[in-house]
Amino acid sequence: MFLLRERVLTIRSKYEVRAENGTSILYVERPTYPVRTLFAYFVALIVSLTAARRILGPFPDESDVLLVLVGFPLVAFVFLVVSMSLRPKRHVTIYRDDSRRETLLRVRQDQRVAVFTRTYTVVTPSGEPLATLRKTYLDNVVRKRWYVAAPGGEPLAMAIEDSMVLSLLRRVLGVFFGFLRTNFLFVRGPDEAVFGEFNRKFTLFDRYVLDLSADPERSFDRRVALALGVMLDTGERR
Repeated sequence: MFLLRERVLTIRSKYEVRAENGTSILYVERPTYPVRTLFAYFVALIVSLTAARRILGPFPDESDVLLVLVGFPLVAFVFLVVSMSLRPKRHVTIYRDDSRRETLLRVRQDQRVAVFTRTYTVVTPSGEPLATLRKTYLDNVVRKRWYVAAPGGEPLAMAIEDSMVLSLLRRVLGVFFGFLRTNFLFVRGPDEAVFGEFNRKFTLFDRYVLDLSADPERSFDRRVALALGVMLDTGERR
């Protein structure tokens, strides 16, 4: 059992990880780079406005309905690609404590531009890969899923929203004052047997419980499970 608490009023995404008895055991950071991100958006805006002028002309005629219908999605796509290309990668680092002297684990963002699928690689401090985390944006339309694979590509597990009905309600109502907060089940195998849960507690600030008590043999690497738990929050922008 791991308890994750996100620190508030910080520029970076920061988490404290505690044991079930409340003992602090790990510290997690994911930088946000606000200045470089704003610069990326500014450049993308300039490029997309230039593209809009080239595609639509300075004053598109009302009769050019098809041109407008095709042009605006293209301009939006240009903005998306340019901004994502210039934004820095946001790697996650897991430390022994908040002194940040001892690094225990890293989660590397593999791509800057990800249209359909984004992947992250969980590595040791020496760079040895432990697993790959993957999310497909089309899956998130109905029910969020994260896939976990071994370095060789063999599937290990999947994190999936706890309920199809609740996931659809969240798309319509949002978190609904915290009553529809997003929780995940950890499943594996062809029968999708549940071996863990990642639940958001009903609190004002972000508090999570990573419960792996259904895997007493510890057959699923706890380092990968913790990395996945962090990405289920910061990777989903919850």
